[in-house]
Amino acid sequence: MRIAALSDIHGNLPALDAVLADAAERGCDTLVNLGDILSGPLFPAETAARLMALELSSIRGNHERQLLEQPPERMGASDAYAHGRLKADQLDWLRALPTSLPLGDDVLLCHGTPGSDLAYFLEDVDDDGRVRPASPDDVSARAGDVRAGLILCGHTHLPRSVRLADGRLVVNPGSVGLQAYEWDRPRPHVMEAGTPHARYAILEHGTHGWSVTHVALAYDWESAARAAERRDRPEWAYALRHGRMMPRTAH
Repeated sequence: MRIAALSDIHGNLPALDAVLADAAERGCDTLVNLGDILSGPLFPAETAARLMALELSSIRGNHERQLLEQPPERMGASDAYAHGRLKADQLDWLRALPTSLPLGDDVLLCHGTPGSDLAYFLEDVDDDGRVRPASPDDVSARAGDVRAGLILCGHTHLPRSVRLADGRLVVNPGSVGLQAYEWDRPRPHVMEAGTPHARYAILEHGTHGWSVTHVALAYDWESAARAAERRDRPEWAYALRHGRMMPRTAH
């Protein structure tokens, strides 16, 4: 089995199509989607239609929960834009997605950690807002008693993998559709992949267990950035073009 793990698409259909084509060319026979699928000022309804037709294994992330549980007037701009454009059957599709999903006996899909769609699995944020890799002990504690040999997560938009002392492999494929964001939990910080390439990961099981290949893929990010500008989201446009957050002086 060759798994293509996709996460944090955020309605970026050009990036998604590029990743799907690349995964097919590389012979991936199983595709999984780790949540935060549609929210953002890009192409939420079109992305939903594309994914629904594929019927791949998908879970919901924190943005799906927010889209389904919050009233529109309390949503952030990205959730509100997506909610206003999704059709009834697309919202029903989101409602049917689980928060985590085993794939066979040896793979678990989650968004943040197995216990939370908001917690970071492979990163920590220091008191001064700097992001650093989590220690192996902390990653192991967050994995808890999950017995799967491969745990796939998303949420942070940063590609990273950690092999635990007991042999389990925890992998974040990075983000398909948005390579930088700013957030205030647990304290204000930015996540930045550093380049605008679409990220995903390929997982294979061999004689020595699971292995991972991280992929950074060029796509037409300029078309996505222009779409964000048309929706009056210059910070998204900058992140899509550069893989970094817009400097404060440019806000």
